[in-house]
Amino acid sequence: MRSDNIKKGANRTAQRGLLYATGITKSQMSQPFIGIASAFTDLVPGHSGMRDLERYIEKGVHTGGGQAFIFGVPAICDGIAMGHDGMRFSLPSRELIADCVESVANAHALDGLVLLTNCDKITPGMLMAAVRLNIPCIVVTAGPMMDGKCEKTNLTLIKGTFEALGQFKAGKITEEQLEKFEINACPGIGSCQGLYTANTMACLTEVMGMSLPGCATASAVSAKKRRIAFDSGAKIVELIKENLLPKSIITKQSMRNAIIADLALGGSTNSVLHLLAIANEAEIDLTLDDFSELAQKIPQIMKLDPSSHLTMTDLDNAGGIPAAIKNLYDANIGVSQTKGVSGMKLSEIAEAAWVDTDVIKPVDNPVAEKAGLAVLFGNIAPEGAVIKTSGVDPDCYTFEGTAKIFKREEDAMEAVSSGEIKAGDVVVIKNEGPKGGPGMREMLAVTSSIVGKGLGKEVALITDGRFSGGTRGLCIGHISPEAVVGGVIGLLKDGDIIKIDINNSALNVELTQDELDRRKLEFKPDEPKITKGYLARYAKTVGSASRGAVSS
Repeated sequence: MRSDNIKKGANRTAQRGLLYATGITKSQMSQPFIGIASAFTDLVPGHSGMRDLERYIEKGVHTGGGQAFIFGVPAICDGIAMGHDGMRFSLPSRELIADCVESVANAHALDGLVLLTNCDKITPGMLMAAVRLNIPCIVVTAGPMMDGKCEKTNLTLIKGTFEALGQFKAGKITEEQLEKFEINACPGIGSCQGLYTANTMACLTEVMGMSLPGCATASAVSAKKRRIAFDSGAKIVELIKENLLPKSIITKQSMRNAIIADLALGGSTNSVLHLLAIANEAEIDLTLDDFSELAQKIPQIMKLDPSSHLTMTDLDNAGGIPAAIKNLYDANIGVSQTKGVSGMKLSEIAEAAWVDTDVIKPVDNPVAEKAGLAVLFGNIAPEGAVIKTSGVDPDCYTFEGTAKIFKREEDAMEAVSSGEIKAGDVVVIKNEGPKGGPGMREMLAVTSSIVGKGLGKEVALITDGRFSGGTRGLCIGHISPEAVVGGVIGLLKDGDIIKIDINNSALNVELTQDELDRRKLEFKPDEPKITKGYLARYAKTVGSASRGAVSS
């Protein structure tokens, strides 16, 4: 065992003395040492219930014959960080989380890990650490929260707060109604109710085989989630005995399965960043071309909030991810036969699944012929850009509008709130990319305000920043190259004509190459916004969003 490096032989007397100080017994010293990397915090609703799950994982580890050690990992709530400078830290925290898990696991020679996670950047950060370490690991995602309800109105975080704010500013609801919505939108612990980034990554983790079947959709407050936590604790001991490693589970085939599921379910655009980053850590050749290629073949078989009234509760009741796997696997559309931590092959998971086809449609009768995500290319985005097509009205798949340029999110938000943005405008927010932000902020506050004001079909937004998985409307992010490195988005001016053509995967500005070349010669990047601390270091090392925005 790896842990023998800190507990066997006379030369390890001091290490054993320190380990005994934690309260373990002599018999436990001979057991596999298993870390429970817990992202518990009172600050994040998706994580504030993890103390309970830690107990159940720990019980499972000890039942299986291992010795558990809990250690902490940072967690940031994107919703709380949204709309101010705090959002700059969200994406960079993914690298920090991976580094934290790697540091603790290697410094203490742990034999395996249970990765207890839930929200947006924490899950991909944990998975990056898993493949970097390549020791036996299993993921437990803590689960979604209950749906909100206010009088006769069904609520989620997005509809009950961000979009409700836009409705209030447009005079569609009263301040009293807004206050009622905000206190009832999120009724308890768990990740937010729709197929936003947290739940998207939980679903894709299950598809790749790094968590047990049913884990992604089991409610945070359910006994089912406790059982999955216990079983995961017991399972990690088996994985150590079998020496089943993350790199044998996270493969090119399982990652393409995750992309297929992502496209079919209409997940968050952030999943593109995270899958590319995980692939980079696993040394798997995965690029935007894989997403683009599969997007031409995969229909969308389900729509959840924010694209419909259905939530993760409905997906769980409809059979969860095993049911989605069944519909995709049985349709013979390129899903590969893989095997994960459960020991079950994908075909076995599909065979055992029950499906409510009112929620999860068959592939031959989809909710939409186009995939739920699309990659766009063109003179604005020669390296690519990403849009969540599941949140776009098909009438808007082609759109032409006039650019209104903003150098930061706050300025765009003020313009939307004041009524400056009108039908036919294309809001361009530049200098919000991985380097230029720095941190590639999400623009959920702006997009939700546009939708709340009733302009979701009449105004587009493009940015080198990101969008929340809760975004809907004609919103294109991850534009690469970003503005600060001289990307075309940084050359755009007020009044430029922007053309969006989702059907042909195109994003262009109506300018000649000569004019773009002339503007390029005149281009001068803005001064860095942050010059000290973690974000300054991050800005120096982070790469393009088209390759996952990973730090070198």
